[in-house]
Amino acid sequence: PVPSRIRLHANHIATSPVRQYNRPSPGRAVLPRTGDAPAGTPSRALSYPGRVAISGTDPASVRVDSWTWAIRLFKTRSAAAAACRSGHVRVNGATAKPAQPVKVGDEVRIRAAGVERIVEVVRPITKRVGAVVAVECYADNTPPPPPREVLASIPQRDRGAGRPTKRERREMDRLRGL
Repeated sequence: PVPSRIRLHANHIATSPVRQYNRPSPGRAVLPRTGDAPAGTPSRALSYPGRVAISGTDPASVRVDSWTWAIRLFKTRSAAAAACRSGHVRVNGATAKPAQPVKVGDEVRIRAAGVERIVEVVRPITKRVGAVVAVECYADNTPPPPPREVLASIPQRDRGAGRPTKRERREMDRLRGL
């Protein structure tokens, strides 16, 4: 008898195991693609039976941590949830918990890496998608950063100078106009 892991070709020559990547596993049916994509829709938007399609099955609302991760504002979903828990994510002006639902038209403000991003929900999605598709799911309303000249004119305290004294703090307040 021939061991089960060795396959025989039609001419009965024993060969080593061959992995066939483009063929389904034994005992699994091939699922035909279904649906016709509207004009201009990428082919990846077509669905397979039993799988979630990118278009056409979007839920009415999704969790804010899942959505911010899915549109690639955070690298991991746990990082998105941590940002929500620490108060760096706001939905319509209110601090958001990770499970807060967002729907079309909601404004989401995210403070990450010292920059506040303001995005509006255009399409709620739960699965992480490619960058090209992700851009279609939100409208970025973030104002442009200030020019370098303005940033250079803002006085900076020397690193390692320690906490300002009461006199230095009063001088800083006077410069700011407070």
